[in-house]
Amino acid sequence: MNTFYNIFPKKKIIIKNEPKKEKIIIDYREKNCLIASELKKAGFEIEFKELKVADYIVKDVALERKTISDFISSMINRRLLKQLEELQQYENKMLVIEGLDEQEMYSEENSGVNANAIRGFLLSILLKYKIPILFTKNSEDTAKFISILARKKKKELPLNIKKKSLNKKEQLQFIIESFPGIGPKTAKKLLKEFKTIKEIINAPIEKIKTIIGIKADIFKILNDEYF
Repeated sequence: MNTFYNIFPKKKIIIKNEPKKEKIIIDYREKNCLIASELKKAGFEIEFKELKVADYIVKDVALERKTISDFISSMINRRLLKQLEELQQYENKMLVIEGLDEQEMYSEENSGVNANAIRGFLLSILLKYKIPILFTKNSEDTAKFISILARKKKKELPLNIKKKSLNKKEQLQFIIESFPGIGPKTAKKLLKEFKTIKEIINAPIEKIKTIIGIKADIFKILNDEYF
């Protein structure tokens, strides 16, 4: 009986471990935005979650993203102020204003908002809330900034940040501030004078005018019918 020996060494199979992809967490409401697909193409792992605060979590940085039109509308209805307060829970945060190539930011004709009012609001974000602002040309540019940020940072953030609860006084003031042209000082004046929202609503416009002047006219809308 002939015996055959394999004189050739067995070839070693080398399994290369794929480098671990950096994960970027995105609020699920951003799914239709082109940024997520750009980040996927750039080799990042994308996870969509319901984020109570911010739109993107990039390691230890929380990003709130606004297009120019969204920024201006959320400035007018004061929604952005609440979002900025909530962002304070993160040590590292940033506001991204996107679309400089797509829309004129200071066009009063398009937005109906005075250009200096927008500039003043931007200064408030920087000085009062201490939140850096990043201006980007478009969604592709935003994705590039996020890519660089993701590759530079190492520390990951916990996801148990919750929306900030307003106390009763803040809730009352927030409701009054939702009326166009009514800021924090004016809202406080009205609440100090009338004590409740019901009393403000029921007060004659002329009486409100003695306290806040022509701004009182906005409350005439309470008597308008919805068609």
